[in-house]
Amino acid sequence: MADLTLDARNLQCPMPVVKAKKAIDTLQPGQVLEVLATDPGSKADFAAWSRSTGNELILATQEGTVYRYNVRKR
Repeated sequence: MADLTLDARNLQCPMPVVKAKKAIDTLQPGQVLEVLATDPGSKADFAAWSRSTGNELILATQEGTVYRYNVRKR
């Protein structure tokens, strides 16, 4: 269950990750941010962003044209 959901649909790279960074900064460690995106490049972007920040990408799924990411704040 996500603590915060960010709707980043219809935004192009790098905006989903930029907005996710701002949103995750509002969370406490251990809380989960859910991001909804439609940019196909977001899959690689969120994997790389999670690795570089130390936040844990705990879910990455695709439902039609919508990508859903759950990231646990470190």
